[in-house]
Amino acid sequence: MTESTYNIAVVGAGAVGLSAALAFARDGFRTVLVGGLDARRDGRTVALLNGSVRFLEALGAWPIIVRESAPLETMRIVDDTGSLFRPPPASFRAGEIGLDAFGWNVENATLVEKLAEAARACENLTQVQDFATGFEVDGTGATLTLADGGTIKASLVVAADGRNSKLRQIAGIGNETWSYPQSAVTVILAHDRDHRETSTEFHTRHGPFTLVPLPGRRSSLVWVTSKAEAERLSQLDDSALALAIERQAQSHLGAMRIDGPRGLVPMTGLSVNRYWSARLALVGEAAHVFPPIGAQGLNLGFRDAASLRDAVLDGQKAGWDLGSEETLSRYQRGRDLDVRLRTAAVDGLNRTLLTGMMPTDFLRGAGLLALSNIGPLRRIVMREGVLPQVGTPRLMQGASPA
Repeated sequence: MTESTYNIAVVGAGAVGLSAALAFARDGFRTVLVGGLDARRDGRTVALLNGSVRFLEALGAWPIIVRESAPLETMRIVDDTGSLFRPPPASFRAGEIGLDAFGWNVENATLVEKLAEAARACENLTQVQDFATGFEVDGTGATLTLADGGTIKASLVVAADGRNSKLRQIAGIGNETWSYPQSAVTVILAHDRDHRETSTEFHTRHGPFTLVPLPGRRSSLVWVTSKAEAERLSQLDDSALALAIERQAQSHLGAMRIDGPRGLVPMTGLSVNRYWSARLALVGEAAHVFPPIGAQGLNLGFRDAASLRDAVLDGQKAGWDLGSEETLSRYQRGRDLDVRLRTAAVDGLNRTLLTGMMPTDFLRGAGLLALSNIGPLRRIVMREGVLPQVGTPRLMQGASPA
């Protein structure tokens, strides 16, 4: 049995945990990352929005990620609900708000692999590929117990251990969960036509059907539909699934072929009643879970990590302990409104597609029509969608690391 002491311990080696560990280590904190890498390929990608790209640039990881990514220069929305109030397709271009791209799309597993590569080269960062099984707090700090019997002491523990967070449960932080009558089919596709760096989202009566560019004539798909239909689609062979996708996409990208792994994702949500307890901060899916709609989940997780980093640095300047109540209360204030607004937006969009009620269809159609035709409104919504204008973490503002 061994015991080691650090300033900060991050539990969970997914993309958010890796980014948090990199951020703290690059600021000079003795940091340990606890957990084994999970880089399984299941057809899922993430659209890294502009703020997340700036964050990864500040961490020094972006140059090795961008080579595997595709830019999202245009976002196109097509109402395919069959509603009487169906508006024409709407396109939103990054150039309208002074950006080359809204973000970049990359496979989840590739993102984790590249962040892990950056972590291995980072000073002040130790990696322990073991599971944390216990968590205790005393007057001197927090103690993590590992599966092999060893312990780690730290002033602050960052829980990035996912939706079923063991640390959240041990700390007694309450959470609310919900589910939708849907599942999402995820898959990587090759197609005959160029995507032209355009992400196309078809709003159907069962949920969004979204094609997002990957390098070359390839795209990722998130097809949200009823649980029964998603299960049926997931059991089709590659040629039958590719044909079903091509038809649902109205042959928008021509003939399609399955070009990678596929996955079946339940549509669920989770929120917590607070983001911290004594010497513990929650980030990523330990704090909030979104269905795979609107590219919000992981981008919010990166904002968690960047905001916590700011709160810790500001608290340190004020003379507060890294894991103090004052520091973690500052983190809570910085995240609460952002997460609540994004949760409400994603939940509201999904539920309006499912209702089938004429007033709801009218309001959704009118809203999309307004965004298409009112330039100033469209640009405000685009900017807010890419990155909140209030409370943006410093590493997402293009500032250099501390």
